[in-house]
Amino acid sequence: MKILVAGASGAIGQPLIDLLIQEGHEVHGITQSKEKALIIAGKGAKPLILNVLDREAVFSATANIKPDVVIDMLTRLPTEYTPEEKRKAAELDAHVRRTGGAHLQSAAETYGVKRYIVQSCGFLYSPGLGLADENTPFAFEATPSISSGTHLYLEIEQRVLQSEKIEGIALRFGFFYGPGTWFHHHGHVAQQIQRREFPIIGKGEGVWNFVHIEDAAKATRSAVYSFPGAYNIVSDHPTQMREWLPAFARYIGAEQPLWITEEEGLKEKGADAVYYATKLRGASNAKAKHKFNFQPRTFEWFT
Repeated sequence: MKILVAGASGAIGQPLIDLLIQEGHEVHGITQSKEKALIIAGKGAKPLILNVLDREAVFSATANIKPDVVIDMLTRLPTEYTPEEKRKAAELDAHVRRTGGAHLQSAAETYGVKRYIVQSCGFLYSPGLGLADENTPFAFEATPSISSGTHLYLEIEQRVLQSEKIEGIALRFGFFYGPGTWFHHHGHVAQQIQRREFPIIGKGEGVWNFVHIEDAAKATRSAVYSFPGAYNIVSDHPTQMREWLPAFARYIGAEQPLWITEEEGLKEKGADAVYYATKLRGASNAKAKHKFNFQPRTFEWFT
């Protein structure tokens, strides 16, 4: 099977290519970097250097490859997990996901691609009791930037899932942890925790959904064969901030995090950070487990 991966050199793209190559697929990976093209080629895939914002280039490449499946992992996330860096990156990230993704999907529909898989969000559900499932609405009544993000995810999902020309799948990932992510021994969140710059805010009752980057890659591989629709790709252990943050600090050998009030958090870290610390809702992965036997690993931070 021919599979075109956009975002192939990213944290999820690299382990995903390994899995797809192991299964014997012909994999083509999109990147903008010559250096990262070498990484893609070294894994046995065929690198394709192009800018997804260039509609003509995307259509030309898709016409030449004629893939059976397109996997859209397009992002432009910052390397540093701080309010300032996230704000700076937000506009370009939204532009790449919205416009670049639309170019890619339109090309896929034009040239007979059977299936389109897109990255979505599994940690910004509307607050409420119990675990959110795929029918729970996103958090539209949140801070302005979070609300903007959830509207973007909804727009992208509707574009993909409501297409009449392709089979659409939206993978709603939790926060990535593991190699190449913010939440790893050498990731930017770990660096902040080492400096005691990542506090627990308020009661820390916000429930975070995580997923190991390699488990996310395995779920994406499974989505190549699964039923169309939206799936929560999160671990078995949605965890309150006041629980996961001290556990992660112990895991990386850091001092325990500081506690600050919501007022202090709003002043020092911003409204988004306060929302994440106090309002996030846990999500259920039951559908992915049932439909394609998703098996996330045990949360290492608590072992």
